[in-house]
Amino acid sequence: MAAESKSFAVKDDDFEARVLHSDLPVLVDFWAPWCGPCQALGPVVEALALAYSGKLLVAKMNVDENKMVPARFGIRGLPALLLFKQGKVKGTLSGSAPRKKIEEMFQRAI
Repeated sequence: MAAESKSFAVKDDDFEARVLHSDLPVLVDFWAPWCGPCQALGPVVEALALAYSGKLLVAKMNVDENKMVPARFGIRGLPALLLFKQGKVKGTLSGSAPRKKIEEMFQRAI
């Protein structure tokens, strides 16, 4: 059985419902197809989505296709990870971060 993805794509028009109104904390991975570090971070984010399934949701937002949410939260560099809990930003990481650093951000929020 192939491993299924635990992350989901989120867009400008469903961000509020799926992220800000989520009962669980949500890690949003802001990325772009042309971003090499984003591609390198992708498997780490997927592994964390599987490891924290049931405690945390992981959403991925393509900034080339969605402009409003990245602008709203001041995303200027990629990759960028924002952790939301109860509609508020509880943690941010910019650039390629090691799994341990991302997990430390989770632990503070969950």
